[in-house]
Amino acid sequence: MNCSATDCQLELYDEQHELEDYQSGVPRWCTGCGDNAILAAVQRLCRDEGLRPEKTVFVSGIGCSSRFPHYMKTYGFHGIHGRALPIAEGVKMVRPDLTVFVNTGDGDCCSIGAAHWIHAIRYNMNLTVFLHDNQIYGLTKKQASPTSPIGTKSNTTPRGSYLDALNPLSVTLGVANASFVAQAVDWIPESLFEIVKAAYHHKGLSFVRILQRCPEWLPKSLDHWMQDPGRIQLLHHENAVHLSAGLAKTYRNQLLHDPLDMNRAREIASSEDVIPVGILYQNRDIPRYEETRQTGVLRTTETVRKGFEAELDKYTV
Repeated sequence: MNCSATDCQLELYDEQHELEDYQSGVPRWCTGCGDNAILAAVQRLCRDEGLRPEKTVFVSGIGCSSRFPHYMKTYGFHGIHGRALPIAEGVKMVRPDLTVFVNTGDGDCCSIGAAHWIHAIRYNMNLTVFLHDNQIYGLTKKQASPTSPIGTKSNTTPRGSYLDALNPLSVTLGVANASFVAQAVDWIPESLFEIVKAAYHHKGLSFVRILQRCPEWLPKSLDHWMQDPGRIQLLHHENAVHLSAGLAKTYRNQLLHDPLDMNRAREIASSEDVIPVGILYQNRDIPRYEETRQTGVLRTTETVRKGFEAELDKYTV
């Protein structure tokens, strides 16, 4: 068939996905576990943004939170303890066209994976990282984690933990090249979703700490924060998350905060009287490692094959 360029047109259409298209299996988390709320927010994000399941990857380490890829009908990689970030970075380097999320826990990220966490911030690759922080090792049955509050009684600290809790926000804000740092809580679903959405749209490494309830091992640890809305401080700004009328009416402790102000972000992160919820810091101008290394061109099958053969030839006997 002969036709001009204007006559021959490829009919394009928007691929629509329902929420069920991203749901896989029945989550095995405990009833009331904050992981369920995070899963719901992320699945909604995938639907609303129209993410193609075959172009989306969830990477995790070990822990309750790290079962996340099993419940997403996308590609997933359930890695080993503390190694979610380097795996995700490898995926992004060779397949920059994929949307890559990381789900990690307070033990997985802040203990055995701490070095990878620090350097992932430095690399600032285009990844969306969710730190599920329930302040305890849940999967291995109640051992103190790096974020456990001082005095926490656990199987490893029966008389109460002796050290102050590590603050993931302050640590992240202290690392060179930090480009997006936010905090959410699982019991405010509207705010959780908006922060998850903002993290997804950021170009660079988005680090979102999500305080979540553990009904099995620390059932009352967050009650005093949940039951007093005044102890939740909602951050808002024209360049960050906006507050709905309903949310603003319930949570009246609000702070107008410019996410470009690093010094103020560090002050907010170190607050002990309230839980700041929102975007603490965002800098869109920090270079991304995958672009610095010029990995934007996808490798062809032939290029990959030649690469494998070149490496294997090194060991030919």
